[in-house]
Amino acid sequence: MPAADAAADRDLLIDAAREAGCIARRHFGQGPEVWDKGDGQGPVTAADLEIDAMLREMLMAARPDYGWLSEESADTPFRHGPRRTFIVDPIDGTRAFIAGEDSFSHSLAIVDDGEPFAAAVHLPMKDRLYAAARDLGATRDGAPITPSGRIDLTGAVVLGARPNFDARHWKGGSPPVEQRFISSLAFRMALAAEGAFDAMITLRDAWEWDIAAGALLVTEAGGLAQTRRGGDLRFNNAHPQVDGVVAGTAAVQSALIQRLA
Repeated sequence: MPAADAAADRDLLIDAAREAGCIARRHFGQGPEVWDKGDGQGPVTAADLEIDAMLREMLMAARPDYGWLSEESADTPFRHGPRRTFIVDPIDGTRAFIAGEDSFSHSLAIVDDGEPFAAAVHLPMKDRLYAAARDLGATRDGAPITPSGRIDLTGAVVLGARPNFDARHWKGGSPPVEQRFISSLAFRMALAAEGAFDAMITLRDAWEWDIAAGALLVTEAGGLAQTRRGGDLRFNNAHPQVDGVVAGTAAVQSALIQRLA
């Protein structure tokens, strides 16, 4: 049954995310070796690569018929063949990890025919784990989560980088919201899913591995997650990016979409 499959896949991702956290804690604050990936892709550390290798070995051994897409693995056309595909970011928020900040996360998802099916987002230094499975809801440390329930856009607290709120992006000027920032996109989406903030936004093209898990957290919690133009979020695309993300309570998310220029 699909629900049983989703639960089993979610539990697999939870186990893998915890293993990733063990590796990250071992490296955290120890000055891991860092390389620049070039072409504006940002840094990668020895921890990213070790976690990526562990995740690929563990997850593909458990589900050898699934595809694989990771920020730190070479992409191959094979991932387009299977119905289900792992989409993972070994460390989302690598800059925060390097700086010794505790807001980085491990973002793990499985998509089924392009739609999120199971997810886990783990913040090892905060000892916090979010998880979701299609039609089975979303949780934080095993307890159900829901969005904030806020209806009014005015005064809503929205996670996003400051340039996203420049007046040039919006009809009638910047929206009347309070802006906050956290480096990890996956964590931003998890915080919107649990109602700690009313919404999150990124207007730049977003890599699938940053948002696939978070998208399921938001929708299974009862919120909305769409592209910046209000389109459906589809994953395992030939080029693994989507056209921005706006997620949060149904009312705030919809209001932000309507105001975007």
